[in-house]
Amino acid sequence: MTPPVGTAAPDFALKSKTPEGLVEVCLSAFRGRKVVLLFFPLAFTSVCTEEMCRMTEGLKAYERLEASILAVSVDSPFAQEAWAQREGIRIPLLSDLNKEVARAYGVLLPGVLGIGDVAARAAFVIDRQGKIAYGEVTANPTILPRFSAIEEAVGSLD
Repeated sequence: MTPPVGTAAPDFALKSKTPEGLVEVCLSAFRGRKVVLLFFPLAFTSVCTEEMCRMTEGLKAYERLEASILAVSVDSPFAQEAWAQREGIRIPLLSDLNKEVARAYGVLLPGVLGIGDVAARAAFVIDRQGKIAYGEVTANPTILPRFSAIEEAVGSLD
């Protein structure tokens, strides 16, 4: 079950590959900022590429709203980095290789395409106090999240 609106967002510490090496990204480090937390199934797939490229294109709009964007998948940080470089993705991609964060957010999809468990396509907006302000899990991983609803939710926060 996904965390309901108004409840504390489950904290996490996940690895991300940057030009400087592997870094740990903790959700709690973003306290005081608005956060758009995206879950996506797999790097190098067409719908995930479209989603992350669209979010990269919208980075400035989210920065004006004082929001950070974080994206989580079950891919390794090395695969995520290669994908980001190839596609020009400029948002932090966080590796949930052990699937603990997807499980904590209630978005783990079992046995997708017979290859294993992956994160569902989902979006959460987290307010400055670390509480869920908006949550969306698409009915099918091939469906993009409602970008306008995400941006509206971020804009409605103090």
